[in-house]
Amino acid sequence: MAKERFVEVYNQGIVNVARIIVDTETGVNYLLGSHNKANGTGLTVLVDRDGKPIVTPVE
Repeated sequence: MAKERFVEVYNQGIVNVARIIVDTETGVNYLLGSHNKANGTGLTVLVDRDGKPIVTPVE
């Protein structure tokens, strides 16, 4: 089976959900947020205080 491209590493909330997803090829971290699971979702790159993407080392 092929390796998953994106993996969820953090999940918070039931109605207002925040998830952190890591790209297994680049290591870039993304925040996926949704409100009430019906009113929309948003996806953004997580950045550090200098505005650089947060990258998790990948193997």
